[in-house]
Amino acid sequence: MLTLPLYLGLGGNEGDRRANLLSAIDLISEFLCLKPSAVSDFIETKSWGFDGPDFINCVVKYDLPEAGQDHVLHALALMHAFQGIEDRIGRKRDYIKEGPGRTYTDRPIDIDILLYGEDTINLPELTVPHPLMKQRDFVMVPLSQIR
Repeated sequence: MLTLPLYLGLGGNEGDRRANLLSAIDLISEFLCLKPSAVSDFIETKSWGFDGPDFINCVVKYDLPEAGQDHVLHALALMHAFQGIEDRIGRKRDYIKEGPGRTYTDRPIDIDILLYGEDTINLPELTVPHPLMKQRDFVMVPLSQIR
């Protein structure tokens, strides 16, 4: 069976950070009906883009069955599902997300689609590969462990 690798960056700096990451991985796995094929170490890092408590971050890989789906539509559906998981874990979205006034803030969980197979997606709401991942050691270090 052909598979499509999906790499997700997870992080959080509010509440029980480790438990939030584990809960997110469980909820994502339940949604996808798949276990992760790889999970990086959990690493502690300074907040990025604002002054706040330290984060715990990891990268998780899933090997999705390649079913001939429209990859852009599928990636968008995944993004919306992951935002629902973030909300379920307690993420609030009361900050500016895009544009020159982009502001970062504390959050119990953040789930980013880093890579989706070899696809490139450039939409206002989703860019893959993640446009800032190469600037972020908290993404690149765990990603290098499992890629």
